[in-house]
Amino acid sequence: MTIEEKQDQIISEFEFLEDWLDKYQLIIDKGMSNKGIDEEYKTEEYLIEGCQSKVWVHAEYKNGFVFYQGESNTDIAGGIVSMLVDILTAHTPTEILDADLYFIDRIGLKEHLSPTRSNGMLAMVKQMRMYALAFKSQYED
Repeated sequence: MTIEEKQDQIISEFEFLEDWLDKYQLIIDKGMSNKGIDEEYKTEEYLIEGCQSKVWVHAEYKNGFVFYQGESNTDIAGGIVSMLVDILTAHTPTEILDADLYFIDRIGLKEHLSPTRSNGMLAMVKQMRMYALAFKSQYED
């Protein structure tokens, strides 16, 4: 599945929900169903700076693709990192760097998150792209 197809799938899950409490619940459910991150990566080194919550993200490069793990100690941030992990995992560094993460606007996340949560989400995206950039420069140039 492409990054766009994964985003479209998430958008379709949200478009039937009109009430933002229901949308928040879906975000929380996504975080709860996330497999999380291996305990060995729940360290300062993998914490995302700029998040009010604790959010850990780890990435590995295998056979040309990036595989992410992510987890948070709060429900909403956990759901957001879970969606980002689902969308970006198993793609090449170039695909990740070139991706337009339009699902954020389309499901209304940007306008319904508090400024601190919104900044945290942007910090997650930035860190995931930094991993992709590092892998691209290390393995693809």
